[in-house]
Amino acid sequence: MTALTPISRTPTSFYVPVVAAAGAFAGLLVGTSQGSSVLGVVVGAALMGVVALLLTQVLGNEKIGRWGLFGLLLIAGIFMAGIPGAIVGALFGWFFGWFTFWLFEGRYRAKLAPYLTPGQVLWHFAFRVICGAIFVFLITPILVVMPLSFNAENFFTFTPEMLRFDPAGYSLKHYRDFLTNSDWQNALRNSILIAPAATVLSVGFGTLAAIGLSQPHVPFRRAIMAILISPMIVPLIISAAGMYFFYSRIGLQGTYFGVVLAHAALGIPFVIITVTATLVGFDRSLTRAAANMGANPVTTFFRVQMPLILPGVISGALFAFITSFDEVVVVLFVGSAGQKTLPWQMFTGLREQISPTILAVATILVAVSIVLLTVVEMLRRRSERLRGMSPG
Repeated sequence: MTALTPISRTPTSFYVPVVAAAGAFAGLLVGTSQGSSVLGVVVGAALMGVVALLLTQVLGNEKIGRWGLFGLLLIAGIFMAGIPGAIVGALFGWFFGWFTFWLFEGRYRAKLAPYLTPGQVLWHFAFRVICGAIFVFLITPILVVMPLSFNAENFFTFTPEMLRFDPAGYSLKHYRDFLTNSDWQNALRNSILIAPAATVLSVGFGTLAAIGLSQPHVPFRRAIMAILISPMIVPLIISAAGMYFFYSRIGLQGTYFGVVLAHAALGIPFVIITVTATLVGFDRSLTRAAANMGANPVTTFFRVQMPLILPGVISGALFAFITSFDEVVVVLFVGSAGQKTLPWQMFTGLREQISPTILAVATILVAVSIVLLTVVEMLRRRSERLRGMSPG
C-alpha cells in the first residue's frame, strides 16, 4: 500500500510538455466550438499538463487513471454540450489516459531501434502526426456530408435536433427522393450507361498501349507515354474545351458515343499506369517459352500474360470507372441534356435549387468509391504476392 507512486521511467520535463501540447490542440477544438479558441488552448494545455503529473506521480495506476479521466471528461462534456459533448469528452479522456502512460513508461520506443537518437524518434512520430493531420483535413468534409444526408429538414446545416441526437432530427427522406425522383433516376441511368462503356474502351486501349510501350524495341517510348498520360496532367477544363471544338466539327458533340469516348480518354492514363506497374515484374521468358511451344501471340496473351497482369488491369478498370462515374466538367462540354449524369445533376442542383438530396447522392458515391478502392487495394496486394514482392 505504500508503493503507489512509481519511479518515473522518463523525465517529467519530457512527457508533461508533450501531453500539454496535445491538450492545447484538444483545447483549440473545444474552445473554437465554445467561441474562445485562445482560452481553450491555454486551459487545455494547463489542464492536461496537471493531469499528466497527477496520473503518473500521484496515482500511478494506468487502468484506474484512464477510466477515471474517461468519466470526468464525459461528465464535463455533458455539462458543456450535452450528448455530443459527452462523446467527445469520453474520447478525449480515454486517449489522454493512454497517451500519458504511453509516454511515461517509455512504451513509445518499444518497437523502435534502440540506437535511434531523440531527434530521430521525434521525427518518426512527427511524420506520422503530419500524415494523420493531412488525412483528417482531407476526410473531414466527407465526414460532415454523410450525417447531413440524414437531416430531417431541408437544410445544409446541423439542426438542434441532430446535435442532440434526437431521432426526430434524422430521416431517410432525401434517399427516398433520390430513388423516386425522375431527374435523379435519369441521371443515374445515364451514368450507369456511360461509365461501363467508357471503362471497357479504357481497359482495351490502355492495356494494349501499356504492353506495347513495355517492349524495349519500341521507338520514342517516353514521348508516347507522356502523350498518352497527358489527360492526367493537363487541366481538365482545357481538355474539355478541346474535346468540345473537336467533337463539334466531326458531329460527336452532344451524343452518347462522344461522351463515352471523352471519358475513355480520361480513363486510359490510369489503365496505362497500373498495367505498366504490373509489367515491371513480369517475366518475359514466359512469353518466349509459349512461342517456342507453338502458341500464337493472341493465345500467349490470354493464356500466359493476361492472368499475371490481371490485377493491374482490374485496378486500372476500377480507376477508369470511378473517373467516368464522378466526372462533371467534360460531360458539361461534350454532352447534352440527354446525357446528364449524376455529377451533372448534382452541379445543376447546387446552381439552380438547393436540394439536400445532393448530400444523399454524395454519400452514396462516397460509399461506392470506398468499396471500389478497397477492391483496388486487395488486388494490389494480390499482385505483389503473385510477383513475390510480399509474403503470402
